[in-house]
Amino acid sequence: MQFGVDEAGKGPVLGSMFAAAVRADPGALPDGIDDSKNLTPGRREELAAQLRADERVQIAVAEIPPARIDDPETDMNTLTVAAQAEALDGVARDGEAGVVDAGDTDAERFGRRVADRIGADVSITAEHGADEAYALVGAASVLAKVARDAHVTDLAAEYPDTDVGSGYPSDPATRTFLREYVAEHGDLPPCARRSWSTSQDVLAAAEQSALSEF
Repeated sequence: MQFGVDEAGKGPVLGSMFAAAVRADPGALPDGIDDSKNLTPGRREELAAQLRADERVQIAVAEIPPARIDDPETDMNTLTVAAQAEALDGVARDGEAGVVDAGDTDAERFGRRVADRIGADVSITAEHGADEAYALVGAASVLAKVARDAHVTDLAAEYPDTDVGSGYPSDPATRTFLREYVAEHGDLPPCARRSWSTSQDVLAAAEQSALSEF
């Protein structure tokens, strides 16, 4: 048995980051597995359902919420290591080997850091672009992205009178949601990553606007 690990949701200003680990014989994976970015949302959902329904496939998912992301004592490289390690801890077995998608410019260092954080004695190879090169990592990519998408759907349900968008800083709907929420409540919503420059810019603009009214 081998394993693959990947994460989704590293860059958004809203919500959690997720990591998924998949342990299986690669031959047990459904056809069409690919990096989640190359698949439509509907196809990702189909593949995730097939993976979860197959008893030959073991899956674990870890969530890193905004409060952990905003902790000043950490950084995104460390949190990506933590997310992957927490997911992998759910499926890893001593003596096995697998591949993780490198979340650091130094892939070898990233792999060592993940290995150091898990309980099982495993051999980890970390590579950039592993979600396209290895089916098990692609499967993990799909599951992590589906978890992130479901999370965004849940966030949208918490704010039914507005459009939270995708949660990414580049999304005009997300930026509008943040501006309007701060204008109404005087602070960011709990789902926002406060440490992100987008969040800080929205707060600064609201403060400047308030000052200009005097």
